Amino acid sequence: MVCLDWRKRVYLALAVAAVGMGVPGAFAQQRTTKSAEGMAVCCAGNGAEKGGGAAAEAKRRFAESAEKIVEGPAGAKAAWGILVVDGETGATLYEKNADRYFVPASNMKLFATALALERLGKGYRFHTTLETRGTLTKQGRLRGDLALVGRGDPNLSGRKFPFAREAEFDGPPERALVDLAEQLKERGVREIDGNIVGDDSYFPRARYPSGWEVDDMVWSYGAAVLALAVNDNTVTMTVQPGERAGEAARIVVEPATGDFTVRNGVVTAGAETKAALRLVREPGARWVELQGTVPARGAARKMTLAVEEPAEQAAEMMRRVLEERGIRVRGAARVRHEAGEEKEEAYVLAEHVSVPLGEAVAAVNKMSENLHTELLLRTAARQAGLWREFSDVAKYAGEFYAQAGIAAGDVMQSDASGLSRKDLVTPRAIVALLRFAARQAWFGAYYDSLPVAGVDGTLGERMKSSPAAGKIHAKTGTVEHVRALSGFAEVGGGKRVIFSFLTNNQGGRNGEAAAALDGLAEAVVEAFGESAVAAR
Repeated sequence: MVCLDWRKRVYLALAVAAVGMGVPGAFAQQRTTKSAEGMAVCCAGNGAEKGGGAAAEAKRRFAESAEKIVEGPAGAKAAWGILVVDGETGATLYEKNADRYFVPASNMKLFATALALERLGKGYRFHTTLETRGTLTKQGRLRGDLALVGRGDPNLSGRKFPFAREAEFDGPPERALVDLAEQLKERGVREIDGNIVGDDSYFPRARYPSGWEVDDMVWSYGAAVLALAVNDNTVTMTVQPGERAGEAARIVVEPATGDFTVRNGVVTAGAETKAALRLVREPGARWVELQGTVPARGAARKMTLAVEEPAEQAAEMMRRVLEERGIRVRGAARVRHEAGEEKEEAYVLAEHVSVPLGEAVAAVNKMSENLHTELLLRTAARQAGLWREFSDVAKYAGEFYAQAGIAAGDVMQSDASGLSRKDLVTPRAIVALLRFAARQAWFGAYYDSLPVAGVDGTLGERMKSSPAAGKIHAKTGTVEHVRALSGFAEVGGGKRVIFSFLTNNQGGRNGEAAAALDGLAEAVVEAFGESAVAAR
C-alpha cells in the first residue's frame, strides 16, 4: 500500500470537503489492545541524545508543518492554540497561543475523568439501591413505598463491559432494574402497598448545566443530568414506513415512556423518495411531533431522544419490571428530588453494584459520553461532601487542578463534558493535566480510555492509513465552530510526546478542521518519531 505523506492527505481531504463530499465521520468504536501500564513517558526524537542538531531539526520541521496547516484553508480565519512538549521533561517543542483561552468542547472530559480517577480511585463502584421505610410481612407484603435510589451510576443500562472494539449491549435497557427486581423477589417480596419512588436526591436538582443550548436538550448528547440515570436518560424512537405510498408511518418508542406522547405526522412516500424528517419538541412539552416522509419498503429510521424527567421515567420502568416478575404494585410511580427528614431509617432490600470506574471510564472518553462525564464529576464532589450548585463543584475541581500543576485561572468551567459554550481552557492547562496524569498509578486506565487513531472511538476512522495510526491516543472535541484534539503521541522506544491542539471560530466544513488536526498529529509523529530522528 502506498501511503501519502500528511501534507498530501490533508490537502486531499480539504479538496474533497470543498466540493461537498466531506471527510468520513469517526463513529467506529474499538479498544486499543496495547496497555499503557509501565510504559515510559518522555519525548520522542530526543535529538539531544543523538546531537543537538537533530533535535533542532525536528522542531523546525514540525513548526514548518504546523504553520502551513494553520495558515491553510481550514485555519486562516480561525483561532489556534497549540502546545507540544516532551512528555518526560515538559520541554516545549512547539507552541502557538498556548496561554490563551479556547472553548475546548469535549476536551473538557480529560479533566473530569482524570479528577474522578484521582479522587474516587479506579476501583470505585457506584451503588444503586431499592430501599424502604416500610415493613415487610412474613407473607411478602411490603407496607410502604419502595424507593429506587440513584447515586450517579452512568451505566444503569444494557451496556457491556469491559468496553471492547465498539459499544456493545448485553440485554435490554432496563437490565440493571431487572437485577434489582430479581433480588427483591428472592427476598420474598410479592406485593407492594405503596408507590415506586424514583429518588435522585443524591445531587441537587439542576438538570442542565449553564451554557447548554435548547437544541441540545432534545437529543441523547444533551440528556438531563441527575443522580438517577437509567438507559442514559434516553429512549429510542423507531420510524417504520408503511407498505405503500400514502400510508402513515409507524412510530415505536422503546423503552415505553410517559415523558412524552408522539404526534405522528410522517407519511410513506414512493420507494425512490429520500427520507426527510423533522422533529419538533418544545422545552418542557410533554409531546414530540415528527413530520416528513419516508420511502416505502425503506429501512427503519432511529432517533435517540433525551428524557426530560429521568427519575419519573426510572420509577415507571421499575414499576413495570416488578409487575412483569409477578410482584404486584398497588401504588403509582412517584419521584423524590430532595432528601427528607424522615425519622425512620431506610433499609436496603436490593442493591446493584456497578463495574469499577477504571472500566467505566473507557466508555466515557472513547464514546465521548456527555452525561457520563457530568455524573463522574458530580459524584466525586458529592463524595467530598454536600454541595448546592455547580459553582461548588467547580471550586472542588479547581483544587484538583491546582494539585495537577495547572496555573490558576487557566480553566474556566461551566460543565464537565464540554458541551457548554461557556467553558474556557488554555492548551497549557491541558498539557499540564496530561503530564500530571502520566505520573499517577491510575494512568493505565486513563490512557487506555482515550480514542486511538485509526483504531477505535471517535478516532476510529481518522488517520487510518497514516504514520499516526495506532500511535495517537487522544480526546477529540466538537461543538459548532470548535474542534479539538489533545493527548499523547507514541513515537518509538516507549517514548511519548504530549500535545494539545485547539481551534475556535471554525467556519468551514467539519471535515476541513478534522483533517487539519489530523495533519498536526501526523506531523508530530513524523517530526519527532524515533525513525525520523535516526534517518537524520
